[in-house]
Amino acid sequence: MLPSLTEFNVLLTKMKKTTLVLGASLNPVRYSNIAIKRLTDNNIKTVAVGLKKGKVGNVTIETDKKEFLDIDTVTLYLNPTRQVEYYDYIISLKPRRVIFNPGTENAEFMAVLKEHKIESEIACTLVLLSTGQY
Repeated sequence: MLPSLTEFNVLLTKMKKTTLVLGASLNPVRYSNIAIKRLTDNNIKTVAVGLKKGKVGNVTIETDKKEFLDIDTVTLYLNPTRQVEYYDYIISLKPRRVIFNPGTENAEFMAVLKEHKIESEIACTLVLLSTGQY
């Protein structure tokens, strides 16, 4: 059965919005790894940057600060100390929002994002996805 026009538009919107998982892990029990799987399961285009190059499903984890295009959301899986080296990188991607997952909360970086008119949200990507709020 074909999707309705509304369902098709929702799917198309999700496919246009790319999420960057920053702090991605190859370890299947890590939340960043689970998030990659859930994002792709929800038809959300996903890219990833982590310490070790590899693949999670069809998503390649890059180890360098690649210049991805059309990043809508950056979801963080890095503690605040590790985030500092990524401030300029994240800002250069011009995302609409940055999600601070549990343990990544960072008031300093949230203030910097606000100065650049980038939304920030303290939330759990997995919860947002499971409740349809992503």
